[in-house]
Amino acid sequence: MPLSAAPRYSARVTTPSLPEIVDQPEVEEELEQPCHLILLDDDSHTYQYVIRMLGDLFGYSREKAFGIASVVDSQGQAILMTGAKDECRLKQDQIHAYGPDPLMEISVGSMSAVIEPAA
Repeated sequence: MPLSAAPRYSARVTTPSLPEIVDQPEVEEELEQPCHLILLDDDSHTYQYVIRMLGDLFGYSREKAFGIASVVDSQGQAILMTGAKDECRLKQDQIHAYGPDPLMEISVGSMSAVIEPAA
C-alpha cells in the first residue's frame, strides 16, 4: 500500500477533566468552639431568686437550680450551660433582663453572667 493511500487518522487529543474546585468555609465557621455561660455571685439576690430565675429561663428543676445556687454562693460562680456562643448570648441577655430580687431591698437589678470559651 503506497503511503499516499494510507488511511488518515484524526489526531484528536482529549484531556481528562479536572475536579471542580469548591470554596472551603473558614475553619472557624465550621468548628466554632463551645462557650460556657457563667453566673456570678453577688450579695443582692437570694437563693429563692436564683432558683426561680434558673427554672424560668433554663427549665431547671428546683433541685438542680438549688445545686447551682449553692455553687455560686460557695465558689463565686457556676457554669449554667455550655453551647454555641449565640445560644449563650441569648441566655445571658435573658439573665441580665430578669430584673431585681423583690425579696431584697438592696437589689436594684439582675444578676450578672459572663461568657467564656470552653477549654
